[in-house]
Amino acid sequence: MGVSSNIGKSLAPRITELAPGLTTGFVREALSRAIAGIGPLPPAAKAADKQLAEQKGNVDRAIHEVIENHVRYAGAQGFVTNIGGLVTATLTIPANISGLALVQCRMIAGIAHLRGYDLDDPKVRNAILACLLGDEQVAEMVKKKKLPAPPMALATAPAHDPHLDTVIAAVVASDLIARVAGKKLATTIGRRVPVVGGLVGAGADGFATWRIGRYAERELLPRNRR
Repeated sequence: MGVSSNIGKSLAPRITELAPGLTTGFVREALSRAIAGIGPLPPAAKAADKQLAEQKGNVDRAIHEVIENHVRYAGAQGFVTNIGGLVTATLTIPANISGLALVQCRMIAGIAHLRGYDLDDPKVRNAILACLLGDEQVAEMVKKKKLPAPPMALATAPAHDPHLDTVIAAVVASDLIARVAGKKLATTIGRRVPVVGGLVGAGADGFATWRIGRYAERELLPRNRR
């Protein structure tokens, strides 16, 4: 995965040319629709509350179920592609990118809601997008001062910085391109062996979603829900 990820990053500028619709506006739209609900997916908060009820008020178990459900969504290639088609306004955007963005944003939003965060707060929305980058990339960006702080601190900052909206969305867009590019390379190689290509794609998306979910679970500490 390390090799394909590195190659994916090198291919990212080219894919941006091929998918000019993948802009910061697209990332924000994916987040908004993930929170509000789209197609067969109800709003993130509503789905999270359903899990909380099923787990008899146990927040940690509800978060576990939210993560597991979205790992399954991400691993189902047809499902992700179809969801992506719903959120994508420009046909040049690869459906897998839009589908993954929506599924992963929805998962993190559900976790944030269960931990007591207001999903309408722009600071919280920036934190959700930052979680998409994963712990290693966030730590690196904070160290290089490309991000002012990790997601938890972004969500609880005393004031909203509008400039940060564009910065985070731009980084997330580039990261999504790199990840999907790397995965597609691995899938192409895997096609030399029957069935392997599809398993590589599903496995990569599912595992990436699981890691992001666990990071969001660790990072977004509980707040007062009242």
